Amino acid sequence: MTFTLLEKLRENPQYVKYILKLRGFDESIVDKFVELDNKWRSIKKEIDELRHKHNILTREISKLQPDKRREKIEEAKKLIQEIQNLEKQLKEVEFEREKTLWSIPNLIDKSVIEICPEELDAKPIKFYGIPKVWIGYIEQFKQEMEKYGVSIEYEIIHWKPIGHADMLEYVLGFGDTEKAGEVAGSRFFYLFDDIVWLDIALILYAIDYLTSKGYRLVIPPYMLKHKYLSAVLDLEAFKDAIYKIEDEDLYLIGTSEHPLACYLANRELLESELPIIFIGVSPCFRKEASAGSRDLKGIFRVHQFHKVEQFVFCLPEESSKWHEELIKNAEELWKGLEIPYRVVLTCPRDMSRVAAKQYDLEAWMPAQGRYREMVSCSNCWDWQSYKLNIRVIRKGMRKEYVHTLNSTAIASTRAITAILENHQEPDGTVVIPKVLRKYLEMFQKAPKDVIHPRKKVVRDSSGNPIKFE
Repeated sequence: MTFTLLEKLRENPQYVKYILKLRGFDESIVDKFVELDNKWRSIKKEIDELRHKHNILTREISKLQPDKRREKIEEAKKLIQEIQNLEKQLKEVEFEREKTLWSIPNLIDKSVIEICPEELDAKPIKFYGIPKVWIGYIEQFKQEMEKYGVSIEYEIIHWKPIGHADMLEYVLGFGDTEKAGEVAGSRFFYLFDDIVWLDIALILYAIDYLTSKGYRLVIPPYMLKHKYLSAVLDLEAFKDAIYKIEDEDLYLIGTSEHPLACYLANRELLESELPIIFIGVSPCFRKEASAGSRDLKGIFRVHQFHKVEQFVFCLPEESSKWHEELIKNAEELWKGLEIPYRVVLTCPRDMSRVAAKQYDLEAWMPAQGRYREMVSCSNCWDWQSYKLNIRVIRKGMRKEYVHTLNSTAIASTRAITAILENHQEPDGTVVIPKVLRKYLEMFQKAPKDVIHPRKKVVRDSSGNPIKFE
């Protein structure tokens, strides 16, 4: 029933310090934990010894004559009081120890350490598709490929694609972030007509694909209590990213990963019940406080969006296999959208604190001349299940913490930005990916194959007319 991180902290604290150094964390937290853990174990040992002593004394008392019991009974009472005092100390030390343990990020899979140089945030391991590269970005694109020592096929285009933000609002006329900013603040949006249909089609597409592979469809709670949210992420580290409900012990979810992980909290499972595979469908809410001035325009980085999320509970020895399956599922979905992408192995300094190994899928964005993150896919080992107390009963009644994994399937607003940039035509229309059309055909008012500009005069964000070839 050993928790991997706890085991390493006790057996090889220097290794955990090495992992924290790779991640860019303060290594002294390990010393603090070891000190608290030693203190906890020392007090617990003392309590166990006193209990044993009390048990022996109790048996002796039962055999004594009444006139000789008084002294031993008093001695037993003193032992009980001493045990109670030590139990109070143990509880206080245990609280501090667990708090410290929970602030330590996950260990890192050895394959990540072997592949990732320390100076890199991520290392591309796979490219798909033929990106359209505007001639003005060619040198930048080549330098990027040379940086990673790769060579891929690409198509040079001589007309510059319009950025997704301008496409949405000023070319197509199906979005309004200015009014949303007035009534709700920055990073909110109004979406209309064809883009709403596109959002719905993307969600249906991901649901259809994953349920056909046996994933169980779930709409989870959109809020979680502190106790459970803090078990699936380091809440103190992410407090500026999560919305809290005022005067209530509730937080809006930033991803359905979190309530899905909590679904089996405090459960013991049989080996035959695993794996358990879910897809969660939900709105997601994020403050994006750390984003600063990045991606203020458009709907790439926003406070609310819809997402289809993959989630797996599995046996520890099977989590590597499931990690590869989750990223493969994401790839298949993005291949279907006909969008060039690359898969990167996230290096230690840029990894999620929860992940032991993490892949990101990044879509090519022609108007920006670079790849942008669309999918995050993580193997969390037993980091979450330990805190949520989710265990599997193995043969011989041995118990282990299960492994948990998660991956984006489709985050709809980001997917829309990639479609607007990759499938736009020089005349301002946007061709709808073929895989989405059967979902749009279900609705009478939905666009079928092309999204046309709604406005008669098309202007950019500066108010200047846009000329199409």
